[in-house]
Amino acid sequence: MTDHQRREQGPWSNPGFLLWRVTLQWQRAVGGVLRPLGLTHPQFVVLAGAWWLGRHGQPPSQRELAEHTGMDAMTASQVARALEAKRLIRREQDQHDTRIKRLLVTWEGLALAERAVEAVESVDRDYFGSVPDGTSFVDALLVLAPPPGSRPVVRDPGDGPRPDGFSAR
Repeated sequence: MTDHQRREQGPWSNPGFLLWRVTLQWQRAVGGVLRPLGLTHPQFVVLAGAWWLGRHGQPPSQRELAEHTGMDAMTASQVARALEAKRLIRREQDQHDTRIKRLLVTWEGLALAERAVEAVESVDRDYFGSVPDGTSFVDALLVLAPPPGSRPVVRDPGDGPRPDGFSAR
């Protein structure tokens, strides 16, 4: 398919536009199951992330949580404060570095996190279940958003053709 043919198809051949639509639909579905639990989507991500990162050792710092979730540090901090106000997590100073806040999930937070994770995993199974090859889909997403510490070298946008066929210059 030529660049001209691709542009003639409009947004329906543009991966960014399609990802935008998929993300909005999925977020609506997730929000629908979290609302009755009293959580927003960002609150779920922080609560579940703090539980996940802290389950086998030291509770994560706010910075570690921000890196894990992909949130900026300020947003992660604001969401953590909201969860602290709900008594779902505690933010405590690190014993060795007073600049670091550690996020400890409370018993109430753990119980809610478990229910919320089950609900969101159910949405994920329903929403992404129609993807023909789920493993390849997840692999493709990991190429675009690798876990912290495993980032590939980011190439300059001017270094050749873009995957969508449009010129980078």
